[in-house]
Amino acid sequence: MGFNIESGADRPLYAGQIIQYIVTPILEIKTKWVSKITQVKHKEYFVDEQLYGPYALWDHKHFIKEVEGGVEFEDIIHYKVPLGILGQMVHPFLVKPKLEEIFNYRQKKLTELFGEYK
Repeated sequence: MGFNIESGADRPLYAGQIIQYIVTPILEIKTKWVSKITQVKHKEYFVDEQLYGPYALWDHKHFIKEVEGGVEFEDIIHYKVPLGILGQMVHPFLVKPKLEEIFNYRQKKLTELFGEYK
């Protein structure tokens, strides 16, 4: 997705933190994405919400749980595509596969860095 952090991520996460990215969601079209960290509980979870960006709504909860031999990550995402009915029409073959690609890539990278979850 061409996800590049522009500002705001130079400190540990805290509630109220604003992070700005440039993303390339489709067709190599770059857009700004601004999110706000709304909740943080150290080593347990954090929540980010899109203030500005490619979605009509984006609420992303990241849960982190220590388990025997490592850490387990769980994501809960509520989102709404823009452009009304047109956005809904392209969701199944454009937006949803892109989101699956992003999270599959993240899982692959985490596995490379920290090993397989058993």
